[in-house]
Amino acid sequence: MSASEMALVAKDVRKTFVRNKGEAVEALAGISLEVRSGTLTALVGPDGSGKTTLLRLASGLLVPDSGSLDVIGIDVTRNPQAVQNKISYMPQRFGLYEDLSVQENLDLYADLHDVTRERRAEVYPRLFEMTQLGRFKGRPAGKLSGGMKQKLGLACTLVRSPQLLLLDEPTVGVDPLSRRELWEIVFKLVKEEELSVIVSTSYLDEAERCEHAVLMHAGRVLAAGKPDEITARAEGCCFLVSDMNGAPARSLQARLFSLPGVADAVPEAGRVRVVTKLPTQRLSLDLAGARLEAEAVKPRFEDAFMMLFGVVMSDQPREIAPVAGNRIAGGSEVVVEVRDLVRTFGDFTAVDHVSFDVRRGEVYGLLGPNGAGKSTTFKMLCGLLPATSGSLEVAGANLLTAGARAREKLGYVAQKFSLYGQLTIDENLEFFASAYGLRGAAKKERIEELKQQFELDQFSHLPSGQLPGGFKQRLALAAALLHQPRILFLDEATSGADPFARRQFWARITALSEAGVTIIVTTHFMEEAEYCDRIIILDAGKNLAEGTPVDIRALAETHEGLAPTMEQAFIAIVEKERSKRKENAG
Repeated sequence: MSASEMALVAKDVRKTFVRNKGEAVEALAGISLEVRSGTLTALVGPDGSGKTTLLRLASGLLVPDSGSLDVIGIDVTRNPQAVQNKISYMPQRFGLYEDLSVQENLDLYADLHDVTRERRAEVYPRLFEMTQLGRFKGRPAGKLSGGMKQKLGLACTLVRSPQLLLLDEPTVGVDPLSRRELWEIVFKLVKEEELSVIVSTSYLDEAERCEHAVLMHAGRVLAAGKPDEITARAEGCCFLVSDMNGAPARSLQARLFSLPGVADAVPEAGRVRVVTKLPTQRLSLDLAGARLEAEAVKPRFEDAFMMLFGVVMSDQPREIAPVAGNRIAGGSEVVVEVRDLVRTFGDFTAVDHVSFDVRRGEVYGLLGPNGAGKSTTFKMLCGLLPATSGSLEVAGANLLTAGARAREKLGYVAQKFSLYGQLTIDENLEFFASAYGLRGAAKKERIEELKQQFELDQFSHLPSGQLPGGFKQRLALAAALLHQPRILFLDEATSGADPFARRQFWARITALSEAGVTIIVTTHFMEEAEYCDRIIILDAGKNLAEGTPVDIRALAETHEGLAPTMEQAFIAIVEKERSKRKENAG
């Protein structure tokens, strides 16, 4: 294939970074791959696999240590400016100016790229139509929802009609509806304008819809090809398993995930989807006498991804699964009770008479699109924001009158890493332990216990800001658990984490729930809702639906005899309610 037909050609590309104490970290260990022009290519892999480094090299922001890298027919190492003049790169934290309006942000990027007035007159209407941001031209970027910010960032990168578009995790922290809209824009660009797009993503269903997928691990290419070709590698490895003794799917998943022959296990509609490392005609599992039933199913791209990683990471220990029958039953003890909760900001009602309760040891999910009111509800539950009206009892205390007493029993893990990046792991844990009132031998013992449990010892003296993403997540969870809270709040805690890290994270959460800790979680990964005992879906501040994952799936229509995924059910419920509101308003 000629150079003009290739958007990117990498041959034995290597890149090493040196940390503060002189430790060398090999980000790319001899990457070789080809990306055809006019195609949509996905880069997928766990944290630290080299996806972002490869994109930054392709954009001319970094120089490889060795090897060759041609981008749109140009040697990017020798002539990075020539490449940068013809491509666009949207990093994970795209630089929008939040005090500037939508229109002013677009104008700024057009000025930076010397886009003529004539060209702007031609391009702007198309960008506004594509992103549906035309109604919000005068709105400050800082007041846009997460999905709208991402669409504005994408529009800014397209102001000059690039030959190649590089997108680094463009849908992290974006709800399923906004995520779908973003991908519709990308598909349209590839199909109608034959734009070459390379995107890194943590969502494997996104990679499955691309023409070409590259699976990366430890700076190397593990597999590359059409997604259906990669998916075929998992034939004969996929099963739906149910515990005939009635154990919750979340508990069964944690135990199955730790078995040596299992590459993956995730809850799915009350059962557990199991992927074995090797094909087998009949699945036989030994779980301490538990009677299991297994049904063979067709593989998905995610199954193949986890199977391939299960093989290369077979020497790494899995999380210790909770012991069967070790669950501390919460029974009917209600630890969170919300009645007619209202929160207004001026004349805007963010939360509109929401009611629900959560029992001890339960995992309860707050779901909804960006701007639905779930984050506001979450903040009120944590005691970070006062309610306008209604009643709110958490851990036996009324948050409206005794917030401080209730907060002593709560743990909180934020969406963004919120610890002190300049402090080491030990220093962060020391600080938060003291803040929670731990002293002397008890403090030291608790810190050591959590460091061992979360395998943080190896990074004890490393500044936390330099930790790999998965270990930042571990540290944040460890800090939240120092004072042994009764209720743990997880606010998009796995946002940006790769699938393997998410499985490990949820194994820990399951262990906590089985020990009687109540978990309240918000997430945009709809498959994570399957770990919840019950879910509430909010939109426009109102409760649209509540129930178990199986209940929620049942509210959406089936297509061609196939049960809807959790994401399809979520989108169907929200769109149905919005359509009803539109009719009533009209």
